Amino acid sequence: MKPILKLYRGYANEQELIVMGHVFKPTSIKDYDFQKKNLKNATSIINMFRIKTQSNADVYLEHNNTKIHTKTLKDGYFKFCVPLDKIDNYGWIEYKVSIVYNHKTITTKESYIHPHKGNLGIISDIDDTFLVSHSLNPIKKLYILLFKNINNRKIFKDVVSHYQALSSSGRSNNEEKNAFFYVSSSEWNLYRFITKFTEIHQLPKAVLLLKDIKTSLTDFFFTSSNHNHKFEKIKHILEFYPNLEYVLLGDDSQDDPLLYEAICKIFPVSVKAVYIRQTGNHKKKAAIDVLNTLESLKVAVCYFKNSSEAITHSKAIGII
Repeated sequence: MKPILKLYRGYANEQELIVMGHVFKPTSIKDYDFQKKNLKNATSIINMFRIKTQSNADVYLEHNNTKIHTKTLKDGYFKFCVPLDKIDNYGWIEYKVSIVYNHKTITTKESYIHPHKGNLGIISDIDDTFLVSHSLNPIKKLYILLFKNINNRKIFKDVVSHYQALSSSGRSNNEEKNAFFYVSSSEWNLYRFITKFTEIHQLPKAVLLLKDIKTSLTDFFFTSSNHNHKFEKIKHILEFYPNLEYVLLGDDSQDDPLLYEAICKIFPVSVKAVYIRQTGNHKKKAAIDVLNTLESLKVAVCYFKNSSEAITHSKAIGII
């Protein structure tokens, strides 16, 4: 057995490249099997939370004909923040990271996005924004995660059409897409599950920014609902790409409206529109109050039940 080197999609602007990943200890646990059902799917999901990380492991990024060395943090996570003199390529660009084990080099490839200069950056939540998750009912949410495999998980109607339109908005070249980010309180354990789900449903390719990894069953069953990490990640994106105009998409099952309100107040000229999906039978007063505040800041808002309403709104304000 050998360690597992897992990379995530990274991102770059004109001055800096950011790529990240985890190093896991050698294990006999198999990676998530997308075809398993019921109890076998539950076992596969749980195994994703039993994997052990490798702290202080040596990691090497190959970039611009140089090899940059760092070590993993205590939870096996590593992140390269590399200054750039100039970057000529745009779109998705491949990068390589390696580790050495028993005098053998293990190399993995991923890609990072360097967005074409353009109008929009799109930041979306995942659970109950495009992936039906039932966050308002924690027991049902856990049951679906464990016993419904990826092919049986549901996506909201028309959400793909909306996201694809946002992705290509203002772009005359099909090869050029707007920068898309999926920011969630799901942990890095679910990265492969989420990326596979978005590929199956042809959602835009995006950078994922998730919560710290979990490595025990206790952590899996007793999760905290602290969403500060989402706020910090979204704030970071807007600081990293200050010249983009942003569309924020979330839902009313948890704290998205309040998070987005804070972001709009801090970045008063950056956010063009905020979309909040209604997850219950009735609209929530707290969400309505937030959206009224945002409208007073000249942010376009849409509180919708069905994505067809969001599409109509996006057309009306001219962003698709």
